Amino acid sequence: MGKRYENKVVVVTGAAAGLGRALSLGYAREGGELVLIDIDAKGLEETKSMVEALGAKVTRFVADLSNEAGIEAVGAAVLAAFPKIDVLYNNAGAAYGEVNTPIDRVAFARFQFFIALNTLAPLFLARALRPALAAAKGCVINQSSMAAYMPAGVYGVTKASLNQLTWGMARLFGAEGIRVNAVAPGLMETAASANSLGADKHEAIRALQMLSASGSPEDIVNLGLFLGSDDARFITAEVMHCDAGHPYRGWRE
Repeated sequence: MGKRYENKVVVVTGAAAGLGRALSLGYAREGGELVLIDIDAKGLEETKSMVEALGAKVTRFVADLSNEAGIEAVGAAVLAAFPKIDVLYNNAGAAYGEVNTPIDRVAFARFQFFIALNTLAPLFLARALRPALAAAKGCVINQSSMAAYMPAGVYGVTKASLNQLTWGMARLFGAEGIRVNAVAPGLMETAASANSLGADKHEAIRALQMLSASGSPEDIVNLGLFLGSDDARFITAEVMHCDAGHPYRGWRE
C-alpha cells in the first residue's frame, strides 16, 4: 500500500516541539517532504533530525511569525525553494500562560501580539505561499481549539477569529482549488498541558467529555493526515472537532 504523502511537500509551523513535532513526524512517516518553521532554532534542529531518521527530506526555516516582516521573509524563502506546496499546517501559536488572560485584564499591545501570532499569521503565511499551494491544488489546515467557542480569554478570542478566517480563506482560495480547514483539539495529554492545567483541571475536563478517553497528539496527527490527503478532497471550510464530544467549550478561560 502506497504512502499518502509520497512526492508531496508539507509545511508545518511551530514544528520545534509538541503537536508541531508530532505532526511533522506523522507526515514524514507517510512519505512527505517536510518544510519546518519555528522561532526555536534548537528545537527545530531536533525535529529535523527526527524527521531525517525516518528517511524523509526536510528543510528548516527559523522565523518569527508574530510580525509581518518575519512572515514575509520566510514566506518568500519557502516559495523560492518550493514552487509547489501540497499542505500548509498552521500550527504555530501561543496556547499557555499569558495568552489565557481574561479579555478585560490584558494590555492592548499584548492583545495585539497574540492576535498577530495566533490569528493573522496563519492567514498571511497562507497568502505568501498561495502561488505554490495553487500550483499543487493543495490545502491549508489551521490549528484552532475548543476554547474558540467561549472566548472570555485572549486565547479563545484568537481561535474564534481564526475559525472565521478559515471560512473566509476557504471561500476566497477555493477558486484556485485550495482547500482550507481547521482542527479544534480538546484536552490533549501532553507535557505542556499537564504543566499548565494541573491534574485537577485535567480530571474536571475529562469528566465533562462524552467519551471517557484521553486525547493524545496522535489523534490530531491522524486527523491532519486525513485532511491534508486526497481522501479529504471534497472537504473545505470546516472546523473539525477532536475533543471526545466535550459539550462545554470554555474550560481554558
